[in-house]
Amino acid sequence: MSRERKRARSPLFWHVLLIAYIGLIFFHSLMPASQSSAESGFVLELIRGGLSRLSLDGGWLTEHMVRKFAHFSEYAGMGVLLSQSMRAAERGTRVYRLHPYAVFFVPFTDETIQLFVEGRSGQISDVWLDMSGAAAGLLISALVYACLAARAKRGPASGGSGAAKEKENGA
Repeated sequence: MSRERKRARSPLFWHVLLIAYIGLIFFHSLMPASQSSAESGFVLELIRGGLSRLSLDGGWLTEHMVRKFAHFSEYAGMGVLLSQSMRAAERGTRVYRLHPYAVFFVPFTDETIQLFVEGRSGQISDVWLDMSGAAAGLLISALVYACLAARAKRGPASGGSGAAKEKENGA
């Protein structure tokens, strides 16, 4: 197995990546409202420009919608990383048992941080939105792993393993 694959499967790699990602989420919460709004406005104009190039009306899209989608998608990313970190952790360990709590405590902490930042406010609706995003990321990961497991069970792209076909044919 290559060195990169071993590192990619290392529990420490996934735990550190998850913690760094959570740090990035908290970093965004520490931005003053004016800076956060400018960032959302920039993304809004990018999306509207893209829609315009496709001859689609983007006037319906608001900064509020962009902000809420950003909450959901950043936490969906956390859910995917949380899934990877859980898969890498040994079952029954303290680290493994703490993972599910991250789905609640990270969004709760994120919104609490915003209470102390100029122009920002913590909102319980955002905690729910963030938890929904994390749950969606976990669900996406579970579906991907289920598909991969089903594919591996079927065998190569030819429709199954040669031994299984021989057994079916009575050979």
